[in-house]
Parts: sequence; C-alpha cells; structure tokens
Amino acid sequence: MKDYQYHIFSPYRVCTLGAHVDHQHGLVTGFAIDKGVDLFFDIREDSNVVLDSETFTGHVEFDIAMPSLVKQGDWGDYARGAKFALQKRFKLLKGITGTIRGSIPVGGLSSSAAVLIAYVMAFAKANGIQMEAFEVMKIASEAEREYIGLNNGLLDQACIALGKKDHLLMLDCESNEYRLIPKAANMPEFELGIFFSGLTRSLMSSDYNLRVAECKTAAWLVEAYENIPLKEQSKTFLRDVSESMFKIHRDKMPPRFARRAEHFFSEHKRVREGITAWETGNLEWFGSLSKASCESSIHNYECGSPELIAIYNAMLTTDGIYGGRFSGAGFKGACIAIVDPTKKEQIEKEITEKYLAKFPQYKNTFKVYFCKSDDGARFQ
Repeated sequence: MKDYQYHIFSPYRVCTLGAHVDHQHGLVTGFAIDKGVDLFFDIREDSNVVLDSETFTGHVEFDIAMPSLVKQGDWGDYARGAKFALQKRFKLLKGITGTIRGSIPVGGLSSSAAVLIAYVMAFAKANGIQMEAFEVMKIASEAEREYIGLNNGLLDQACIALGKKDHLLMLDCESNEYRLIPKAANMPEFELGIFFSGLTRSLMSSDYNLRVAECKTAAWLVEAYENIPLKEQSKTFLRDVSESMFKIHRDKMPPRFARRAEHFFSEHKRVREGITAWETGNLEWFGSLSKASCESSIHNYECGSPELIAIYNAMLTTDGIYGGRFSGAGFKGACIAIVDPTKKEQIEKEITEKYLAKFPQYKNTFKVYFCKSDDGARFQ
C-alpha cells in the first residue's frame, strides 16, 4: 500500500448490556475495542473520491460535490452515505484518495458504523469542517438510517465515537446524555472474547427492521389501551410508555408484541444494575446480567441463529467467562464475552471444541479473538 498523509482508526464496538433497545430510546452500554477499521487517505484538489479496499474487491469513485444518487449496492455505499449525510449540513468541494481495511473480518461488531464514522471524519477533514465526536456520531447514524436503510439507534456510533479505554460508556438514547464510567480500582483484569460463528450476516436481509417495527407496534398498543393519542410509527418508541402501563395491558396484547416489550423493560433494569456492578468492580454480577440479557434476546426478542445459540451455551459451561451475549443484531455474526485473561488459551480451546462438535462445517471460518477496550475513533 502506498504512503498516505492521513490515517484514521475507527474501532469496532461491543455492547455488553443494553441489547436491542437503542432504537426504542432505551439505555445502552458498551466499549470501543482495540480492533477496527483503518482508513488511509490523501486530500485531493478536485472533488473526486477514489477508494480501494483491502477487504472487498472493486474500485469506488464518485464526485463528492454532486448530490447523492441511489445506492449502488457495493461497499462504496458507506462512503456515499457519509457524503449524503454531510451534504445536508455542509458544502463539500474536496474529495480524497484512500484505502480502507478492517482488522477482523467478523459480523456483529458494527463494522458498518465504524466505516461510516471513518468516512465522515475523512470528508470533514478534507473540507475543513470542525466537528465534535458527538456530531460525527449523529451524522454517521443518520447516514445508516436514511441512506443505507437500517433503522438503528445510536449505540454503535456512540461506542465508536465516544469510547474511552477502561471506561464503560452508558448512553441514554432518549436524551442523548452519556457517561464514561471508569473501571473500579478493585476490578479484576478482563478482556473481551469474540467468538465468530463463521456465518456472515447482513442486517438488511435479517429480521432487524422487522423487530424494530414490532417494538414500535408494542408501544402503539399500550398507548391505544391507555387512550393516549397515537403518533406515526416512526415517532413512536417503547420509552414513551411506562412499564406499569405495559403490565396492565400485557395479557391483552398479541404475545409476540408483549415479548418485545418485556425484553425492553427487563433490559432497562439490567442496564441500571449493570452500571452499579461496574462502578463497584463486581464483574461476576456484571457478567451474570449480560447472560440474562442474552436469555431475554433468545426468548423475548427472539433472535439468535442456531449457531449463535450453540456458542452462547458453550460459554455458559466454560471456566473463565464472566458472562456474555450475542453481539450486534444477534441473527448471525458473533458472540462476545467478558473473560479472565489468564484463562484465554483454555477458553479458546473449549469453545472451539464445543462449537465445532455441533457445527463441523464451520471449521475453516469459525474464529476466536481477544481484545481490550480502547479509545474512540481518532486520527493516528
């Protein structure tokens, strides 16, 4: 690869607690990790964007000064999406020439959000635009919702843009208030295990958007039973109704919508408890809440492929794992775990043996990685 003037590192993220609630304005937690996306680039004198990827084939070129067209269906759509969201606020005149690469080829770590944030930062740099991390995060989220077409919340972008090494990020997705909570002095050392099922995933072809709509419908139903005037679905969230309202009407609701709401309200409690566990250095408690989160994801949110469930079940019986859950949307992708770093070798051996005994067809694609928390997206 040629030498470039600029280098952005945009980390992947893991969410230990706060699963599937960001799009309902819930409370979420997570970390940026020390694996992620690297974007190397030079600023051009003209308005062309010329990109290559070490992960995907093909060459991407477009004019950053022109209006964004419809998606092209290739990896360059993320760069086009970043342009689309930035153009709503700023005049873009200068393009870049660059190469992008990812350090782990794994679904479930929000690589799409990491890529979008890298492009937003690069295009802003090229055009002399100064932005705080929070604005970068909101623009990247808007690009993913409005251009890519994934109805996500702010969790992924928040962890990637705001993360800080050895701190747990807590974000309130209704108010956008956040805290970076330092690791307690008495907390034992930990790392984050990532167990990739071998299945690649696409959120757009999964049930992700369907689940979002089901959550909103659950909120609608509670509001209807309570005679609260309804808003259009895009502006309706489970955070708009109270748990006590939901409990009054739960048995009248179609079961699938009741289960989605049950997950939301129970996850809200787990996040609040998890913050206390983290602040007091109690990794056993924190890990047990992460496991309870995954159980609710399976039974109430009803996500999890057979492969992910097999990894999760293997984690439950492996020494050295405090807890964990599906990463990302939980339809394919990976599981993440909070682990004792002194037991990494045995953890990798046991999880690999247990998983491949059930799914030997993934022998060549199943991967185990260990990583640490890290700072958010930045110029290197």
